[in-house]
Amino acid sequence: MKPSMLAKLDQLANRLIELDALLMQPEATSNMDQYRKQTREHAELGPLVALYRDYQQAEADVSDAQEMLSDPEMKEFAQEEISAAKARMEQLEIDLQKMLLPKDPNDERNILLEIRAGTGGDEAALFAGDLLRMYSRYAERNRWQVEMMSESPSELGGYKEVIVRIAGAGAYSKLKFESGGHRVQRVPATETQGRIHTSACTVAVMPEADELADVVINNADLRIDTFRASGAGGQHINKTDSAVRLTHLPTGIVVECQDGRSQHQNKAQAMRVLATRIMDGQLREKQAKEAATRKSLIGSGDRSERIRTYNFPQGRMTDHRINLTLYKLDFIMDGELTDLTTALAAEHQAEMLAALGENA
Repeated sequence: MKPSMLAKLDQLANRLIELDALLMQPEATSNMDQYRKQTREHAELGPLVALYRDYQQAEADVSDAQEMLSDPEMKEFAQEEISAAKARMEQLEIDLQKMLLPKDPNDERNILLEIRAGTGGDEAALFAGDLLRMYSRYAERNRWQVEMMSESPSELGGYKEVIVRIAGAGAYSKLKFESGGHRVQRVPATETQGRIHTSACTVAVMPEADELADVVINNADLRIDTFRASGAGGQHINKTDSAVRLTHLPTGIVVECQDGRSQHQNKAQAMRVLATRIMDGQLREKQAKEAATRKSLIGSGDRSERIRTYNFPQGRMTDHRINLTLYKLDFIMDGELTDLTTALAAEHQAEMLAALGENA
């Protein structure tokens, strides 16, 4: 193991001992904010240090076995012990490297999921509806909450554009690689000749911003327009100027919300979407700078980048970034995305480990 990694692990092991002592103090809970931070840090460090202790034990086993090599009767046994302990050390070093990888600070956040119909007209809008159902079913499987933020339905069903909020532990970590172009190949319901059409949608997954902590929006930078909501919604929603359009002048970002029952509710939702889009823009700018130095295997997350194809006649889904093809499209469209999200996360982790090796 590299000396720099050993030094880091020793430092973290000492920090865990320090936290043990701090949390055992009688006055530990007098400052609850600090207490929560310390218990969270303790919970994160515990498994890592336990793994490091296993590595140190395997190292000691090698040392003990080497002392037995000079004894002819114990030599064979000692060689087996050394071989087994070294194999354990190799695997433990890999596991420790993974645990030391920098964590994405947004991984535990809720998300705003935007789906927009692209090329393909009505069929693209129908596919946007199918994608929304797929992600909603995946959210249900994870016991996450799905809240409609904004929708623009198409005439034949589906959506020209839809924004939902998905709230739950680890939502961003599981779905952050979904941003990009999603292509579908199938025979549309409106096709009388049975020909296969290709349509597309773009998906954007953004970690939800905490308006107060993450993004400062000055009122002077906003243009606020109110107008009468269109479409279904009952008498009240169509008789008052309850719909809200926010324009953020410095960035040109425009957000409309009209699904709430009141102007106040729509403005609050629009502010939440606006803050998230501004933070997403800042995040994407940072990622673009990093990608200029080293391109990620998972892709830049650029929404124009085609990341996946759903081929209905063949019952397959192909993720082009990691060359993964799964022949269980029905299950995937019903929200069974675990195989896919796990493979994408594993590839990202492997790429980060490779970069760690290059920079070491």
